[in-house]
Amino acid sequence: MKGKGFFKELYKNRALYSMFLPTAAVLILFNYLPMFGMVTAFKDFNFADGIFGSPWISPLTKNFEYLFSSGSATRATWNTIMLNLLFIVFGLVFELGFALMFNELRMKKFKSAVQFGIFLPYFISWIVVGLFSYNLFNYEHGSLNTLLKVFGMEAINWYENPKMWIVILVVFRVWKMTGYGMIMYIAALGGIDTTYYEAAKIDGASRWQQIKSISLPLLAPTAITLLLLNCGKIMNADFGMFYSMIGNNAQLYSTTDVLDTFIYRNLRLNGDVGMSSAAGLYQSVLSTAILLFMNRLARKHNPDGALF
Repeated sequence: MKGKGFFKELYKNRALYSMFLPTAAVLILFNYLPMFGMVTAFKDFNFADGIFGSPWISPLTKNFEYLFSSGSATRATWNTIMLNLLFIVFGLVFELGFALMFNELRMKKFKSAVQFGIFLPYFISWIVVGLFSYNLFNYEHGSLNTLLKVFGMEAINWYENPKMWIVILVVFRVWKMTGYGMIMYIAALGGIDTTYYEAAKIDGASRWQQIKSISLPLLAPTAITLLLLNCGKIMNADFGMFYSMIGNNAQLYSTTDVLDTFIYRNLRLNGDVGMSSAAGLYQSVLSTAILLFMNRLARKHNPDGALF
């Protein structure tokens, strides 16, 4: 009977499930099937024998020992966590702030223009952004150094200043992703019962008081959920952004070399599939641990915002 009920429900909502199928197919193809390749982290991989035919290494932790022997993986781990935390914090502030400001706009045409302007950068490829940043920060012919020379100041070699790129990356990330990130907050604001605001107006509350006492508390579960989702990806850096803007500039590795670029560089230069797989497995396990910890913390303080 339960089986019949399941298929009946499946048939009843066939339109919804059919829309979910492409997403499920992509998820299985690119997220679950590749998980079989994690065994290469414990093997001396060679292309002739393939994933399952390659011999096991002894000890099984050899690839992980090699991974951390140089110290580069530790540095890449720290950079990945630090930069992603900055992206999450500043992203949350700007996305939430712009969503609240956007919600206060009343002129429809101006509102549409603002939405278009904020959302447009999301559709610009990181490759284009990388070219733009190079033209902006180039030592000899960059726009910023040209402007500095006009005012009688010395040119700055931006590509030899690792610490400065922490700020640059955060600025470009926030500029590009704010429009996309604030969509969820705008949707959540649209779902708030307008009677709350009407009652607040009757009580003489100002717009800021309404935002502080109504909008922000009701947006908290959405913000916590998005924060948890972002924490689940905290060990996964945006490879397109880092490689397009930094490339193979070793002078900036101390602050910009993240796990994704570290894995790619080692695989490309050394061809060591086992070590690269070990780095990928380490990345995934650490991400899962952080997500579980953050979800437990969220469930303790705000159960409505927890993922599970």
